[in-house]
Amino acid sequence: MNAPLRMAVGAVRLADLRDPQDERRIEGFLADHPDATPFHRPAWLLAVAQGTGNQPLALVLECSGALIGYLPLTLVTSPIFGRVLASTGFAVGGGLLMEEGADPAPLFAALEDLATKHKAPSAELRGGLLPESRQGWAVKNQSHAGFIRPLAASDEAELTAIPRKQRAEVRKGLANDFEVVTGGKALSAEHYQIYATSVRNLGTPVFPRALFRAVLQRFGQDADILTVRHQDKAVASVLSLYHRGAVMPYWGGGTWEARSLRANDRMYYELMRHARLRGCTHFDFGRSKTGSGAYDFKRNWGFEPAPLSYGVYTAPGATPRDADPTSATHSRRIELWKKLPLPVANLIGPWIARGLG
Repeated sequence: MNAPLRMAVGAVRLADLRDPQDERRIEGFLADHPDATPFHRPAWLLAVAQGTGNQPLALVLECSGALIGYLPLTLVTSPIFGRVLASTGFAVGGGLLMEEGADPAPLFAALEDLATKHKAPSAELRGGLLPESRQGWAVKNQSHAGFIRPLAASDEAELTAIPRKQRAEVRKGLANDFEVVTGGKALSAEHYQIYATSVRNLGTPVFPRALFRAVLQRFGQDADILTVRHQDKAVASVLSLYHRGAVMPYWGGGTWEARSLRANDRMYYELMRHARLRGCTHFDFGRSKTGSGAYDFKRNWGFEPAPLSYGVYTAPGATPRDADPTSATHSRRIELWKKLPLPVANLIGPWIARGLG
């Protein structure tokens, strides 16, 4: 990213994500930016809009005709949790990207104005540049961690890279008679059933089926599904994203049966193998809340946590938004949700989950 030490202040505008020219300019900017993620892509914003009905927005900062700053946003609307401008909605990453030397202040100000215009009392930046000392903002540095490590050069080396106790679980999964399949749309119904079962068991409403289909459609070769079957029945499945040589298992889960079969362990090991054959060099296990079960699970696989920084804006006089499933406010609701019959959870869950963001 070559740029002068300090650029002149440019002009901020809303990009038209459905304009091919704007989309190409943004994709070109992202291709050159070292901190770009899959969640910055217009494809993600449009897939989320298509799958959840929430509005996609993108702020760009331009100087002398060049794009020097970009902030992707989703206006998430919920009758339960209220409104939030999230960067990026339904993602574990996103945030503000700038050319080196450019001043981010105009985009922070534009985001605050946009939140006021859309009656959103909160805004969230899930990564990227953060306003460390701007009024109305709080920066969280310890709430979540990311997990990423290089893929090994061979199947056996991959096993060796996994710590001993977890390696034993993977070997048990390898000993079982599983069918492992990969694909796209043809596997989506099977994947959704597994994922919906898994999140209900965790006490979380499932996202709309249309969201998964839209991501598969818009990401094309940069997304796929890997499913593990036992006796012709799917027991574990994951939808993954691919970005710059890294595979990210994003929406995955398993049935109760999967635990005793070690199907989830087999699934992640097979995904490592599959990704390596695709030419990937890294495995991105995504984020987890610090100290959670998922956090410990990923450490057991030999991944070291890297703290993530998030920025949260709350408008003057507004109450901070609370959509954190681990908060005391929602703990009782989660326990009740776990007891719902799966058809009921799948019927009302998407209506709730499209407002989580």
